[in-house]
Amino acid sequence: MRRPTIADIAQRAGVSKGAVSYALNGRPGVSAATRARVLAIADEIGWRPNLAARSLSGARADAVGLVVCRPARFLGVEPFFMELISGIESELAAGSRALMLQVVADHEAEIAVYRRWWGEGRVDGVILVDLHVADPRVPVVERLGMPAVVVGHPSGAGSLPAVWSDDAAVMREVIEYLAALGHRRVARVAGLPGLLHTSIRDRAFAEACAALELDGSPVAHTDYTGEEGARATRRLLSSRARPTAIVYDNDIMALAGLSVAQEMRLDVPAGLSIVAWDDSPLCRVVRPPLTALTRDTPACGARAVQRLLHLVDGGEPACVEDPVARLLPRGSTAPAP
Repeated sequence: MRRPTIADIAQRAGVSKGAVSYALNGRPGVSAATRARVLAIADEIGWRPNLAARSLSGARADAVGLVVCRPARFLGVEPFFMELISGIESELAAGSRALMLQVVADHEAEIAVYRRWWGEGRVDGVILVDLHVADPRVPVVERLGMPAVVVGHPSGAGSLPAVWSDDAAVMREVIEYLAALGHRRVARVAGLPGLLHTSIRDRAFAEACAALELDGSPVAHTDYTGEEGARATRRLLSSRARPTAIVYDNDIMALAGLSVAQEMRLDVPAGLSIVAWDDSPLCRVVRPPLTALTRDTPACGARAVQRLLHLVDGGEPACVEDPVARLLPRGSTAPAP
């Protein structure tokens, strides 16, 4: 879990520390091939120039990193991330530690941030969010030896500890609830298809609908925004086999779906039942209030920090399973028409 040093580069390259110093500082005294090999190894293990002094002093950054690979405008309207960050901050503030937050466009940029933060000693570790299927960030973080905790399912976290909850069990509960209300045509407006939790929910949704012998069960993948949620809802409600219930992967899309139903003169819940995956104050102030799945997201953020600081202090990695989300029926669900 320690940061890389010039000695580590020298050992890997099979040269002296002096030769590594020459190569890294662009000084004569080493061959072009040795210089290229040294620079490649330094980049691979995340070394940065000011690292040696920090390693000698044994100083910590007293900061935790969080990189979000989504449009910056998305964070301002997404209650889940705001609640997660609030939980992270509350736990860090108790120990006078800071949160380093950066928004990036893709995983390549995110990995570059991790290399820079770790090499320059800016953070003591990071929290990874939005785990993807075959996520390229996981093996890079493992090779860097940087303490890290994943907020997501352990199946995609590699050797990294995960803080997670059972989305599959929750999805089954939702579909069984809607089926008990008599709904035979249930649709889902989902998030990004590459995300691991989307894949888990997709599979659980399909299996639950098949087990209950429901009709159809279409899934529309979106980018989590209200615009895409509204567009997907219009397509579903304009289809010949119009669903009588729709499950949305977040509250923003569920609210957009409610607006589309009203726009199309479709009564909620008499003509359409709506379930939002994330609960928030927005779900409770609209009319009708939305049936939603509620969980303690700030507590999840706090637990992720606790696990990470445990690693930073030399503790063993261990996954933590959060309580499953609870279904809160409200005015947006009713017996099928």
